[in-house]
Amino acid sequence: MNNIEISNELMDFIQSSPSMFHSVKTVRDYLEQAGFTYLPEGKPWHLEKGEGYYTIRNHSSIIAFKLGSVLDDYHFQMTAAHSDSPTYKIKSVPELEGPNEYLRLDVEAYGGMIDSTWFDRPLTIAGRVLVQEGNKIESRLLYIDKDLLLIPNVAIHFNRNINDGYKYNRQVDLCPLFSTGELKKGDFDKMVADELGVEVEQILAKDLFLVNRQKPVIWGYKNEFVSTPKLDDLQCAFVSLKAFIESENKHAINVCCVFDNEEVGSNTKQGAMSTFLYDTLQRINLGLGKDAEDYYQAISKSFLVSCDNAHAVHPNHPEKTDAVNCSMMNKGPVIKESANQKYTTDAFSRALFTCICKEAGVPVQTFANRSDVVGGSTLGNLSNTQVSVHAVDIGLPQLAMHSSYETAGIKDTGYAIEALKAYFGTNVEIDEAQKVVFE
Repeated sequence: MNNIEISNELMDFIQSSPSMFHSVKTVRDYLEQAGFTYLPEGKPWHLEKGEGYYTIRNHSSIIAFKLGSVLDDYHFQMTAAHSDSPTYKIKSVPELEGPNEYLRLDVEAYGGMIDSTWFDRPLTIAGRVLVQEGNKIESRLLYIDKDLLLIPNVAIHFNRNINDGYKYNRQVDLCPLFSTGELKKGDFDKMVADELGVEVEQILAKDLFLVNRQKPVIWGYKNEFVSTPKLDDLQCAFVSLKAFIESENKHAINVCCVFDNEEVGSNTKQGAMSTFLYDTLQRINLGLGKDAEDYYQAISKSFLVSCDNAHAVHPNHPEKTDAVNCSMMNKGPVIKESANQKYTTDAFSRALFTCICKEAGVPVQTFANRSDVVGGSTLGNLSNTQVSVHAVDIGLPQLAMHSSYETAGIKDTGYAIEALKAYFGTNVEIDEAQKVVFE
C-alpha cells in the first residue's frame, strides 16, 4: 500500500472509533477478519500453538496474542497503545435548562484537552448505554451519526480581550447547545432511547462522550499531511494492530495491547496499570502447560514497545522542543526518552529497537523534553508496575496533541507499520541487559 492508501485506511479506522468502546470494536473487527478467536475472561481458555486469540476487559481494552508454533524456550514480544482520547463526558443528569428556552448539556473534562479547539464546530455523542431487557442488563454501543451539538464562542463584541488570552471555565463556557426550544428536559434520554430502539425506562446508565464531527483529510499541495480527531493515540493503535496481524514469529508469543484510560492516568481495572496484561500473560502460560518458573523466565526475556504519539517540532514555536533531541513529521517513528524515567527507554532498549528499524530500512528519530520542561508518563512505565520487562517508548510525530483535530505526516504511518512488522517478525532473544540475538 502507498502512503495515500494507508492514510485512507487510518482515517477509516479512526472514524469507526468515536469512543473507546467503539475503538475496541474496530480492533476486534480487524482481528475477527484475520481469523483470531475470542477468549472471554470469564470462561476457560483452550490454546493451540500457531493460533491467534484475543480477550477484552470492560469492552474498552483489548489484548490480542499470537502463539508461535515452536515455543520450547518462549518469551513475549509486546506492543501497547491506548483506545481513549481527551474529550468531554456527559454527566448522568445531562440537561441544563435556560436561559429562556435554551437546552444545553452538562459535561466534564475527560483528560487534558485544548479547550479552545472544541468551539464552533459540529459535534455528536458516542459511547455505551446500559439497558434493561427483562431480567438482564445489556450494554449497547451508541453513535449518533448526525451534527447534533455545538459549543458556541462568545462574540468578540462581548469579550474584547479574548485574543489577549482567556481562561475558559468548563462549567460555564464548555456547555454544548442542544436546542433553542424544540427540545425539552428529558428529551436527551428520549433521543438515546429512540436511537437504540428501546423505552426510556429501560435506560439505566450511560458512558457518553462528545465527538468532533470534522472529517479527516489528507492535505497539502504534495499531500504531505493527514489531519483527523484522535490521532493520539489511535494512529499508534492502528499501526501496532496492522503490524501484529501481518507478522509471524514461530519462536515467540506476539502480543498487541490497546488499553483504555491512558488520558486519565491508567489506574483503572482496564488501564495499563491494571492486572489486565499480567492476568492475560499468566493465562497464556497456564494454557501452554507451563508453570510459574517458566513464566518468570519468559518475562525476563520479553520486550515491550510502548506506542504513544510524540511531539513534532512546531513550525511557529521551535523553541518549545529540545534543540537536537526533537522530531519532524515524515521522518519516521520517534524513540522517546527521559532521564527521570517518565519513558521506559534506556540504552539497551534503544539499541534493540534501533537495530530492528535499521535492518528494516526505517528511519528513526529521537525525542527528549527540554530540560526545563516536565514530561508526562505513558503506557510503558505504567504497565511495568504489573509486568516488568525491557521496554522502549516510541511514537509518531504530530502537531497539536490533545487538540480536537490533530495533524501528522502522511509517511509516518507506513514507516511505523514496517518497523513494528520487523519487530514482531524478528525473534528477539534477550540475555538479561547484556546481549540480544536476532533470528
